[in-house]
This record gives sequence, structure tokens and C-alpha cells, in this order.
Amino acid sequence: MEVTRRCFKDCLNLVYAAIEEADFLAIDGEFSGISDGPSVSALTNGMDTPEERYTKLKKHSMDFLLFQFGLCTFRYDPKESKYITKTFNFYVFPKPFNRSSPDIKFICQSSSIDFLASQGFDFNKVFCHGIPYLNQEEEAQLREQTEERRSQQANGVGTPSFISPSCSKGPAHVPDEHKDFISRVVEKVETLFSSKEKTVDLEPCTGFQRKLIYQTLNWKFPKGLHVETVETDKKERFIQVSKVDEEERKRREQQKVEREQEELNDAVGFSRVIHAISKSSKLVVGHNMLLDVMHTIHQFYCPLPEELQDFKEVTMCVFPKLLDTKLMASTQPFKDLISNTSLAELEKQLNDSPFKAPETEAAEDFPSYNTAKEQLHEAGYDAYITGRCFISMANFLGSFLTPPKAHVSARSKLIEPFYNKLFLMRIIDIPYLNITGPDLQPKRDNVLYVTFPKEWKTSDLYQLFSAFGNIQVSWLDDTSAFVSLSQTDQVQIAMNTSRYAESYRIQTYAEYIQAKQQDKDKLAHSSKSWTEDGWVRPHYAASAASAGFGYSRSLRKRSISPIQPEQGSSEAAAVDGWSHYSYSDSSESKKRKTDDVVESKTSEGWLKTTEASESSGSSLVPEEGSPEAPDPTEDAEGTLAWQQAAAIPGHISQKTKKKSEAAGASSSLFEVPEVW
Repeated sequence: MEVTRRCFKDCLNLVYAAIEEADFLAIDGEFSGISDGPSVSALTNGMDTPEERYTKLKKHSMDFLLFQFGLCTFRYDPKESKYITKTFNFYVFPKPFNRSSPDIKFICQSSSIDFLASQGFDFNKVFCHGIPYLNQEEEAQLREQTEERRSQQANGVGTPSFISPSCSKGPAHVPDEHKDFISRVVEKVETLFSSKEKTVDLEPCTGFQRKLIYQTLNWKFPKGLHVETVETDKKERFIQVSKVDEEERKRREQQKVEREQEELNDAVGFSRVIHAISKSSKLVVGHNMLLDVMHTIHQFYCPLPEELQDFKEVTMCVFPKLLDTKLMASTQPFKDLISNTSLAELEKQLNDSPFKAPETEAAEDFPSYNTAKEQLHEAGYDAYITGRCFISMANFLGSFLTPPKAHVSARSKLIEPFYNKLFLMRIIDIPYLNITGPDLQPKRDNVLYVTFPKEWKTSDLYQLFSAFGNIQVSWLDDTSAFVSLSQTDQVQIAMNTSRYAESYRIQTYAEYIQAKQQDKDKLAHSSKSWTEDGWVRPHYAASAASAGFGYSRSLRKRSISPIQPEQGSSEAAAVDGWSHYSYSDSSESKKRKTDDVVESKTSEGWLKTTEASESSGSSLVPEEGSPEAPDPTEDAEGTLAWQQAAAIPGHISQKTKKKSEAAGASSSLFEVPEVW
């Protein structure tokens, strides 16, 4: 269902009902661009840390616009053994509410626009009929400005939108150059009183002239008039003067206030859909969805915070439960069975054995997509395909159960290992961003940081390290790059040979990270911001809370691996594939307290604070003794010990065994960690 500004209000209750009844939601977004500076390869360097990747995307991607948002809701019908879908395709554009509302600036990337145009994207629907929106901070500011303006008008200060009897009774000072204009206005109003007409429209004029008209008419005609500014479809403003009695005047004033309130609610626009998704706490599924999440928060919730940890906390407030199908398809038990994880190819592969295409049916009055005709890069269709991919992979996990189950619900514990992990593109040894806990920290002992003259090319780096066999080069900028050696024991040799070099410099990866952290600490110390009253400016989280939303920091410590190895097991490290990764002690030992719930100043009450009991559901493995809400679709013996699943022929165990036997002979430099 296509939703534009014209039909948005009529469709809103339909959207709310679809979200409320859904078992899970799938989303997708289309953007006006991806990177405003570096190429995509530079924007997603293979040696990025999660913090670096987040900073790059925030800096180089957030000035683009998410202008089409796809939402597909999936509700399982147990009688028919199929999912009922409702697909919405929203066209979104930041139409200013009034002159004091935000005038959003955004940029376009020619390659992105050209690509969307080649796919038949209708840009007229975006720019002419796009649904407006305000984030929470903008909404609160506009409501405060509206209340302040009404207060000023009631006290005779500022430019009223209608005449109030409580305004100043003194004559207005009219500059000489405007006296003739005001005199003509007064003559028209006097003629109105002596005629049978009830209304007269004055000629369009400037804002200053309108102010003079209000002040003059208020003084000369304190009773019997209603004066207000009217705006045409072409954005021209003129003043309309009407003869009214006192009762009619008050009625019109009240109508004006109600109309302003309704217009402001309309200006919140598409953000209401994000409010509803957030409040539902339903599982939200996306494909390679980090940018979708970042743009959604940035445009419809609040500006993205500077620090990654703050972003994680805000994300958990807006989307308590996320799942990325690209990450799911890139990890075990799917990794060995799926060769291409792009959305279109993934959907095709999941229709063939050992997977099974899910049974879906569009609800009445909703579009029924034919996947054979591929409508890729329409956000609603991509969301629909993403949801189907999730269903196929979730149901495949049911084959590991005893007895096997053909249907695995979105609330099943089998899905939990994939919760709140967002796929990171082109980072070989950190496959995902962990929203609910510390991120993987590979040692990267075989990686060198090299700085060199601007004239150098990749061939120069290959020549420099020719004695060390195969290398991998990851450029940072024109004068620096990471070089990954095939063997860790060669790192010290490379360091020794470069000791007296003049044109280039080599550091170990550990030295590079240490120097970067020191620079960050120095910058943080020198840029500490002090207000005029001598107080340090509050941390982002504190300022966010004061803006009208609260979010919980009650995130429990997560276990490092979804599999808890048996005590004394010598194969535990080989099975879980996590032995080469560590977590920051500061991240693990950091204690968090639940923030007080802050009363929201926005129309929706915004987001409810996630309690500790709710956030605990996103942990990878239930802590010992912790209560977990059972999935009503899973029977008592339907949960699987993953150690047993690893022994099923043709799935995980053979791959794991081969890896452990051939670790030294592997031709690839890195192995993507497995989720379990």
C-alpha cells in the first residue's frame, strides 16, 4: 500500500492495527545517497573498529535523506499455517510546518539518484506528496514556541494571528512610508461595516505590514472584528477581516487554536509510525540494516550521539529487539549453505532445499507481490522479501529440534542468538555491531599500520612487503594504510627492517590503537566545555533525558558466547569459534543504573522506558536462575542443546572439524566468527 501525505492520516489507524497484531515487523529504507565524501570502500574499511565505522557513517551518511520507508507486518495464522502480510510503502519528505519549524537541508548522491531512477522510483511522490515529520526534540520546541506565541499574543506582545480584546489599546506607530497603505486598509474595513458583506480579503503584504494592520485595527476597532492571516496553496499570505459578534469571535479564536494544534500534530507526521513500532516492542527485522537504523533514529527520533555506546542505548530505546538477516545468513548454521547474502540472491536460495519457501498471503486491500517479477529497491517490497528470508531461516532452525518443527515463531529461543546484532560490511574479523553488549575485539597481531608519501600506490606497498608473501592492503587515506601479513611471526621482522626508513613508517596495530586512544583522551580533556555559570556541560545521555525522553541503562552483562562450553571440555574453543576475540574489561565491568523515567513533552508520550526485565530478553543465553517468558509455540522438549546440533551430519560439526585441522594451512587471512 502506497502512503503519501494525501492519505497518511486516513491510513494511520490501519498502520497502528497492523503493527499491533503482527508477530514481527520487517523494514527497509531508500536513501538519497550513501557517502558524501569517501568512496564506499573507504567508508567501510576492512580494518575499522565498530567505533570507527559508526563515526564514519555518522559523519558521511547522515546528511542524506531517507525518503522511502518500507514496512511489512507478518502475522502467523496457525489454522492456515501461513503468514498474513500487510505492506506499507511510505514516501517521506521534511515539509516545514511553519516559518519557525526546521528547514531541513539534505544532499543527493548522483549515482544513488541515477540508480533509483533506473528502477522506476517516483521522485515526484517524494517531493510533492512526501509525508512530513518532526523528531522528538523538534516537536517539543515547536510546541513550546506555539505556547509562548499564544502567551505573548494574549499579553499584547508580538504579532497576533487574530485580534484579542486583551491586546494593547494604544495607537500603533506607523512609519511614514507605510501610512498610505494602512490608510487604505482602514478605509476598506470601514466600508465593510457599512456594507452587507461579512468578509473582506486584504491584498498580500509583508510580515511587517501585517503586524501594522493587526495593531491598527485592534486600536481602531476593538470590537466586532475577527482578523486572521490566511495562506494560499502558492504560499501567499493575506489578511482576512470578518464582521462578528463577541460570541462568534471567541468561537473563531478557539477554532484557530484547535487548527494550529491539529496542524502541529500533522507535522509530527511519519514519526508517529516509528513511535508505534517502538512502543510495540515487536521484533524488527532488516537486511544489512545498520544504515536503516541510524537514519531512522536520526530523522524521526533524535540527532545521533557522538559516542557509539550512547548510540547503542538510544537504539535499544527505539528498537528493543532487532534482527539482521544478512548477519543471520552469514553465520552458522546458514553460512555453509548460502553462497550469496545479497537480498535478491538470498531470497532465491532460501526457496530451494534444504530450505523451504514460506507460505505468505497478502491481507485484503494490500498489495500481493510476485517475487518472480522482482520489484527490488521499492522499500515496501524489500521489507516483504526481508521478512520472507527471516521466516525461511527461522523455520530451518526447527529442523534441529527433536522432533523437528516446520514452524518456528519470531519469539522462539532459537532466534535469540541473532537478536540486536547488526551486520558490519567488509570487516572480516568483526562481523557485527553488538547493540546490547561489548563488541568483538580481535587481536590483529598480523596487522601493520603504515604511513608513507602521498605519491605511493598499492603497488608500492606490495613491493615494500614482497619478502613477506601474500599481504592484504586496506587504505585509510592518501598517506596511510593497514597491511595484513599472512603470518604473525613476520611482524617483528617487518618492524626491524623499517627501523631506519626515512620515507615511510611502520607501527603494529596495537601501537596504532594506543596512540589513537591517547589522542582521543587529550582531545576530550582539552575540549571540555564549560558553561557561563561555571558548570561542565552535561553528557549526551543527560541532555537527551532532559529533552523529554528516557531510556534504560539496565543492560545485563551478556555472556561472551551463545554456547556455554561444558566445564573441562578441551574442544570448547574450537566449537564456538570465539577463541581469538576478547572484550574490554571496562565494558564488562561497567555498572549501569536504571534512569528515572522522564515525562515526555511530545504528543505521543514518546517511548516507554525499557525495564531490566524486558532488556534481559535480549541476552544471548539466559543467566542461571533467570526467568524467561516461554514461547507459546514451542513445546517443552522443543529447545535444543546446540552442542547436540553441532553433531548433526552435514551441518556444523564437519565444518568445525575441518577448520581446526587445517587452521595453519588456511589460505584466507581471517575467518568470520560464528554466532554459535
